[in-house]
Amino acid sequence: MKKLGFGTLRLPLTRPDDVKSIDQDLFNRLVDEFMKAGYTYFETGWPYHSQCAEDACRKAIVERYPREKFCLADKMPTYNLKKSEDYENIFTEQLKRCGVDYFDYYLFHNLGNRTYKQCEELGGFEFLRQKKDEGVVKHIGFSFHDTPEILVKILTEHPDVDVVQLQINYIDWENISIQSRRCYEVARKHNKPIIVMEPVKGGALASVPEEAEKLMHKIHPEDSPASWALRFAAGFEGVFIVLSGMNTIEQVKDNIKTFDNLTPISPEENTVLEEVKEIISKSTAVPCTACRYCVEGCPQDIPIPVLFSIYNDTMKYGDINYPTVHYQHAVFGHGKASDCIECCKCEKSCPQHLPISEIMKEIATRFDKEK
Repeated sequence: MKKLGFGTLRLPLTRPDDVKSIDQDLFNRLVDEFMKAGYTYFETGWPYHSQCAEDACRKAIVERYPREKFCLADKMPTYNLKKSEDYENIFTEQLKRCGVDYFDYYLFHNLGNRTYKQCEELGGFEFLRQKKDEGVVKHIGFSFHDTPEILVKILTEHPDVDVVQLQINYIDWENISIQSRRCYEVARKHNKPIIVMEPVKGGALASVPEEAEKLMHKIHPEDSPASWALRFAAGFEGVFIVLSGMNTIEQVKDNIKTFDNLTPISPEENTVLEEVKEIISKSTAVPCTACRYCVEGCPQDIPIPVLFSIYNDTMKYGDINYPTVHYQHAVFGHGKASDCIECCKCEKSCPQHLPISEIMKEIATRFDKEK
């Protein structure tokens, strides 16, 4: 299997302010471009696009290609489960939405300290093994955003999982919160193949500061910043799939170009990436990947990732490009930053472990001056 995987967390939209408005025609064309180049791995999840991505995958992939021509991965939303029966109910619904009889890869979504405890109490791993024995799941595993210590615990207690999905990119490799390197080392110690998520950090590493891009272009004038990030993630031993959320034909073609001629990051290139990291760290206020997990449970309906993006742009570029206008558009019909009640539900679901309620105060001070 070729190493590039198609992630469906950030599909093209017909209306930018509506995550359910998936541009199905464009998605179909992206799939065609991807498959034509010999790439076959697709990844989706229950909450993606407010539970619309699985249906979109059925229409773009399952209904248009023979089942043996592609691999499909889906994930169980561990954070939504209340009772053991929920596993079967959600799994059955996912098969229906995707229009398949089996999943090639099936993972627990965002397994961590809190969700792992609940998973154990509800018999989650027994459910996974049962589905694998029944043949409706070919490979089992979990995606992970917690500490290396928790990862050790899970893999020690459940050594029969087939794969682990980790966040790996050159910004988070030594990040004290994400701890990508240490988690990678744990997975390798337990001999688990690794699926990489967020290799371009939610698109942030596809559009780096001009100073950083110039450093990259000195060595490879024709290569995009995204290609550097993807090559970094793909070059580690044990990595067998690198997911990329593509929503334009240009992105698909650029990623295919990178993986058709995949080469590891050289020592010289790694030195450049260290310089790039320093430049980026000085210009990014909030390292949000726009996964939107924080939005689902917000009682105030605050569009948190959008406000973070506006705040980052303001901190990076100042008051150009009308940030106040963008803010007003973002909160129209939704909660404002100053509406945050500090319930911290968002922080419990944030894979980046961001202090969201505190950042909301900073954003409110800047944009909600009347309150």
